[in-house]
Amino acid sequence: MSWSTNDIPDLSGKTAVVTGANGGLGLASAKALAGKGAQVVMAVRNQTKAMGAREEILAAHPNAALELVALDLASQASVRTAAEEILTGHDRLDILMCNAGVMALPHGPTEDGFDTQLGINVLGHWALVSHLLPLIVSTPGARVVTLSSLAQHQGRPLDPADPHMRKNFDTWAMYGATKLAMRHLAVGLQQQFDAAGLDAKALSAQPGSTDSDLQIGHTAHSSGGRRGRLATFMGRHGMSPDRGALSQLRAATDPRAPGGGFYGPRWAVAGPPVRRPLLRPGSDAAIRTLWQVGRTQTGLPIDVTNTITGHAVQEGRSR
Repeated sequence: MSWSTNDIPDLSGKTAVVTGANGGLGLASAKALAGKGAQVVMAVRNQTKAMGAREEILAAHPNAALELVALDLASQASVRTAAEEILTGHDRLDILMCNAGVMALPHGPTEDGFDTQLGINVLGHWALVSHLLPLIVSTPGARVVTLSSLAQHQGRPLDPADPHMRKNFDTWAMYGATKLAMRHLAVGLQQQFDAAGLDAKALSAQPGSTDSDLQIGHTAHSSGGRRGRLATFMGRHGMSPDRGALSQLRAATDPRAPGGGFYGPRWAVAGPPVRRPLLRPGSDAAIRTLWQVGRTQTGLPIDVTNTITGHAVQEGRSR
């Protein structure tokens, strides 16, 4: 029997943060999590669009517990402010779904000087994880889910000497690199959870071919020919956002999902959500490279052991 939202366990008392929850896969995920009783923090850039998404969720689940937090992943300052708001307002974080992203955009700097795709897809989420790590490690059974893509197979590990591909930029090569990096982020984070003896889990997922806001955003920047081919492909093979979100929802909620697991549609581009093999599994070298780039570019670490130690010291001082 195929896994569906009916298989999501009761999430009452749990808190979930979903980036990009105002449309597409993020909205579908937020709606499903809220429908199972989770308090859902919708961390989004476009607050006007977020209000509409909130009303859509409440129409389906009138008792849904929803919170809007302004988050622009293209701005490290915005990420820090959003994280501070979440840390101040919550004493647990059961699910962090790093869902938001952009696809195959032209090269262009964020306000921090990052390539847009790298800045939003990877470095924005890297900073968010770093800021929220104290809450994650203190929540029993917490999960972090990162969003990859079939495009990861076109990607290569980030180059520490030129992570933004300023010398030989290619839109699809950068997109593939960011999606591979997000899978490596889950694998590397799981290694740290295991080493620290935590029951937290980091997993990744890919939605296959889903007719989502990501596709719409890419189409707007595509040539006429590519735009037509994409529309034809999505018309034949594209899943709805509700179906496409099932892989990341399973990674976030299935009690049997293993740490470090990777979920996607059974037939790669479509189908029910299943655990997929890690083709080109993240090597230690690729993970070290990602950690080097993340720390160097943002100035922020992702270090579970040091976070646990610092959290324990802070708790001791507050007693």
